Amino acid sequence: MSASNFAPSLARVLQHEGGYVDDPADPGGATNRGVTQAVYDDWRAAEKLPSRSVKDINGYEIGAIYKKLYWDKCRCDELPSGVDYAVFDFAVNSGPTRAIRYLQRAVGVSDDGMIGPATLAAVNAKPAQTLIDAISDARLAFLEQLPTFARFGRGWSQRVNDVRATCGEMCA
Repeated sequence: MSASNFAPSLARVLQHEGGYVDDPADPGGATNRGVTQAVYDDWRAAEKLPSRSVKDINGYEIGAIYKKLYWDKCRCDELPSGVDYAVFDFAVNSGPTRAIRYLQRAVGVSDDGMIGPATLAAVNAKPAQTLIDAISDARLAFLEQLPTFARFGRGWSQRVNDVRATCGEMCA
């Protein structure tokens, strides 16, 4: 299991996520270090903090948001090393529910978007590299069908390839 992989996985995610951007072609809107304004607003509200621009997000908040809303939601501490990072990075880039559903499809269980005992048992019954490859292939196929792929596809493809290579090292 991968209880110790959050910090290095977060560091890798942040290598792919830039600083503040508000690209009109990006449906995510204003984003800083990969955290969208909408996610930041929801997190600050849940923490009973006043709204503020995602431009002003700090390192503590980035770590707390990624841990709670992505790593923990995907139960990455319970996934094999390498698979945890593959699912986490996919969740950050395309949403936790989508990442979980693609993991579930890769292991042949009902894709309800919630990791439970059946998903974990199926994950542990498959070789990690097999899952990493299946998730990476499905993730790339999903990205390729997005209308914004022409603009962002080169970077997304490189990211998926980088994640796949790093995951392979992690599970070796």
